[in-house]
Amino acid sequence: MKFTKMHGCGNDYIYINCFEEEFPADEEKRKNLIIRLSDRHFGIGGDGVIFIKKGTLAPFEMAMYNADGSYSPMCGNGIRCVAKYIYDKGMCRDTELDIESGGAVKHISIMEESDGEAVLFKVNMGKVVLEPSDIPVLIDGKAQLVLNEPIIVGDKEFKMTCVSMGNPHAVVFTDELISDADILKYGPLFEKHTRFPERINTEFVKIIDEHTVGMRVWERGTGETLACGTGTCAVTVAAILNGYCSSPVTVKLLGGEVTDEWNRDTGEVFMTGPAKTVFEGTI
Repeated sequence: MKFTKMHGCGNDYIYINCFEEEFPADEEKRKNLIIRLSDRHFGIGGDGVIFIKKGTLAPFEMAMYNADGSYSPMCGNGIRCVAKYIYDKGMCRDTELDIESGGAVKHISIMEESDGEAVLFKVNMGKVVLEPSDIPVLIDGKAQLVLNEPIIVGDKEFKMTCVSMGNPHAVVFTDELISDADILKYGPLFEKHTRFPERINTEFVKIIDEHTVGMRVWERGTGETLACGTGTCAVTVAAILNGYCSSPVTVKLLGGEVTDEWNRDTGEVFMTGPAKTVFEGTI
């Protein structure tokens, strides 16, 4: 099987071109393959595996799986890499691309090229979802937003704002960026908390100024990653809803930075960021 290792701000995945390779249809075999390939000691190593397929709603489809083999309907860093792969490999040389993911079509604009390769991308990530039952997150009462709401996780109370960008996020604002020890402690506890029926991605965020934040993220099914594209979008929306920031918002991650814009009239979030190829091989 041929593969390409790519990353967006350090959020690295193994990309399989299913126009040339067979997509493993058997669920158990697929899960075992993804776990093996993602292993950083005994496999290629990555935050998961992304299959590039022929779409039904768009010319191309991204099927994204976490390192534990679980499926995720959307990945903001991953879809930039898919756009780069399609463009760089000559599968489509248009600078405006439509890519299907999780049953929805995302539009990607290639903003910058270098030596014939795409390097910077703007993605229409779609409309933010704020209704608790659609995220999903369990709440008392009939609130239409989970905004700065207390939650007890382990031995500590946090305040969370919950958002979905096609996958669920709990955004937590802190005075200082969370430490290595604390993200390892509280990240898994958030992920499997009983208030999140489908588990949760958790962003721990420090406000830097009106247009800049710092972020660390614990992703469901993977653990801490250097970046999370849907997470930066969730953080941008949450920061604006809480009155901390105004659009656009630059999100500084362990692996780089992206800039997000939220159009409150349409509900759409736009993410601008890079994508890079690391290496290619056969396994």
